[in-house]
Amino acid sequence: MGFQGCVVIFAVRDLFYVYLYFLADSSLPEVYKGSSADPETFMNGRELMLSEEYSKIKNLLFFLSTPYEWLFYFLILILGVSKAFERWSESTSKFRILQTGIYLFWLSLLSNVVIFPFQYISYRISRDYDISTQTFSQWMKDELTDFWVNYLTMFIIVSVLYWLIRKFPKRWWLAAWALSVPFSIFMMFIQPVLIDPLYNDFTPLKNKVLEEKILDIADRANIPADHVYEVDMSSKTNSLNAYVTGVGSNSRIVLWDTTINKLTEREILFVMAHEMAHYVEKHIYIGIALYLAFSFFGLWIAAKLMKFIVSRHGEKVKVEKVSSLSSLPLFLVITSMLMFTISPFSNFISRYQETRADLYAIEMTGDKEAAISSFQELSRVGLSQVNPPLLVKIFRYGHPTMLERLIMLQEYEKE
Repeated sequence: MGFQGCVVIFAVRDLFYVYLYFLADSSLPEVYKGSSADPETFMNGRELMLSEEYSKIKNLLFFLSTPYEWLFYFLILILGVSKAFERWSESTSKFRILQTGIYLFWLSLLSNVVIFPFQYISYRISRDYDISTQTFSQWMKDELTDFWVNYLTMFIIVSVLYWLIRKFPKRWWLAAWALSVPFSIFMMFIQPVLIDPLYNDFTPLKNKVLEEKILDIADRANIPADHVYEVDMSSKTNSLNAYVTGVGSNSRIVLWDTTINKLTEREILFVMAHEMAHYVEKHIYIGIALYLAFSFFGLWIAAKLMKFIVSRHGEKVKVEKVSSLSSLPLFLVITSMLMFTISPFSNFISRYQETRADLYAIEMTGDKEAAISSFQELSRVGLSQVNPPLLVKIFRYGHPTMLERLIMLQEYEKE
């Protein structure tokens, strides 16, 4: 079974390599040649070449890393590694909470070691193509922070999840779904003030004239904000970004310093109006509602599949019962597969919301030229394909492609 799993992964690798490098078409349709959507009008020859190379490599890594993760969980199940971790935790402590912590630590550590090559390759590629500006030590510091933040979050989730499985053997998925609602809202509330500062330094925006103009847009959008925050990202990346995060009184308007340094004031105001549109149109709450719907059915399906697999193939996957900690990799691989399966639909919803935000920003600022130039600069700096292949768009893009965004601006002008 392990050999067959490896064969499948190699076959997937070869299929996506052939698709991305030989079959996929990312060329610009002839009708848009010479328009604002034509990358030849805002990228030089070297940038065009690098954007194609960088995009293909990053897309290939994406399509390889996900099934590679599935294979990892599959192998540690059938090889008995998960069972060995469970026995180790049980022999170390008689308290379930400590057993969970010990088991999860070794599983998380092994998972990070196995997946590290993909993460390092991605980092090196970003460095080579001048996207990342981090030194190796800075990057490793973020990786270690990631490990402990994810470990502590997973420790809470797994401890509660397996307590529910033992308490409600038949309806644990429903109880887990009910508890996921307040937990998700709580995480959204603490993210801006507790988690984000672990990675970056946030300071009030130094340009007070720009801050006043941004807050004026926020006031017109009825966003409760007294400050705009600037985050030092130039020490990590050359990419551009801005966002509005948090809920209620914890809302924060944040600008990367790279955005401040590389965009004009008009372009920054357009970008900020776009980000504020998500707050105005309640995309956060729509996202929560969709998450609740997906997680309800996802947990139900996961519960059914776990029960079926353990009852029929428990010996093969080395899991005696669903409530055993050794079943966690099975739960993780099932939920990961379900999330990958619905990603085309969730990405479609996200792209629709981003289009709505683009329209809102144009109407708020009335500056179509700034919208066009900001999209062009985002593509140029991030080495993004203007017209990515179809499968890449379906599975990776939560935003409209740059071709779609720039065409939309042309159509908006006509309307």
